[in-house]
Amino acid sequence: MALLETISIDSISEKVYANERINAEEALFLFHHNNPLELAALANYRRQQRTDPKVVTYIVGRILNYTNVCWVRCKFCAFYRTPGHEEGYLHSDEDILAKVKDTVDKGGVEILFQGGLNPKLKIEYFEHIFSLIKREYPEIILHALSPAEIIYIAHISKITLEECLTRLKASGLHSIPGAGGEILVDRVRKIIAPYKDTTDEWLACMRAASAMGIRSTASMMFGHVETLEDRVEHLGRIRDLQDECQPFRAFVTWSFQPEDTMLQIPAKSTAADYLRTLAVSRIFLDNFDNIQLSILTQGPKIAQMGLGYGANDFGSVMIEENVVSAAGNKFILNATEFERLINDAGYAAKRRNTRYELI
Repeated sequence: MALLETISIDSISEKVYANERINAEEALFLFHHNNPLELAALANYRRQQRTDPKVVTYIVGRILNYTNVCWVRCKFCAFYRTPGHEEGYLHSDEDILAKVKDTVDKGGVEILFQGGLNPKLKIEYFEHIFSLIKREYPEIILHALSPAEIIYIAHISKITLEECLTRLKASGLHSIPGAGGEILVDRVRKIIAPYKDTTDEWLACMRAASAMGIRSTASMMFGHVETLEDRVEHLGRIRDLQDECQPFRAFVTWSFQPEDTMLQIPAKSTAADYLRTLAVSRIFLDNFDNIQLSILTQGPKIAQMGLGYGANDFGSVMIEENVVSAAGNKFILNATEFERLINDAGYAAKRRNTRYELI
């Protein structure tokens, strides 16, 4: 803590107001700083340096969980079923197309296509289903497959990561969600997801995708076994990769939902911790335009407050969601409710697509 004592909120403020970067030690200081209003002020100033201060965006989409079969058994996940489990499923092509049609009919523009690491599904399955979706609904944007899924598909298909990404893109993959990042510190990953990809593997997938013109989002799931230092290290790895090759359109953070998982913790993360983490993320990630809220885990009131802590995007109106809801949390609102919450908070609500283009 001796180093933190040489840092002050005034010295950090001078950097932020001069549009300068803060370092890891300063970010850690902010996590310990006991005045949330000062954090909010700095985060909002950083937000104004990157985005329209009057506008809050959102998207209408669907999380389409094509399978819940996964052998990895992450301790924080209540959604997966191991191979052979009686509750395991793989949606049929007809069911998937029906869900996409329902999304389009309800004004949706994005399918977040995500599931588990199902050992029966190789690259040919994804080429088939993506091509089918794009043929029937060419206007839909496929925001699909976490790095963990892509790495595993390449592995069981006995092809390189680059070939896997090339074939997925040719079939219709547009962008990659930041799921599976959790905390990009291997010590933490070995505790909560010991069979999952490493930090370097996750980053390498995003780097390779960026080289092919496939953009992505970045995320952080906090409030489990990580330390504040781990959160800062995670943000540092994200910021460094953004400096290197600009793979990320947005960053989203949410707190771990422990219900019905194997990862039991002494106490669930608070709303105050969420808002603090949101603010520090915006201040530290000076090379990100968009910071997205997690209304699904925090609920509408905290989401509204988050607009005062540096966030500029309300995320997705989710026509369907199963993963977080499997842990007992379900804050799913429609577009009218999104717009009311945003407007009531004093901002102009604007609908967007995956590329953050206004519709």
